Amino acid sequence: MTVPRAHVERLEDGTEVKLGVFLSNTKSRRTKLTQDKVAALAGLGLEWAA
Repeated sequence: MTVPRAHVERLEDGTEVKLGVFLSNTKSRRTKLTQDKVAALAGLGLEWAA
């Protein structure tokens, strides 16, 4: 799954989540993540977490 850094997800309640920034930052800091978090991200389909 590829998400552009500028992607903003709009939730049903009107809240905006900067998903692209979150994923970009998480990927760049992946060596600092716990194994549980990496496994959860891999379960969501993020190839770099597999």
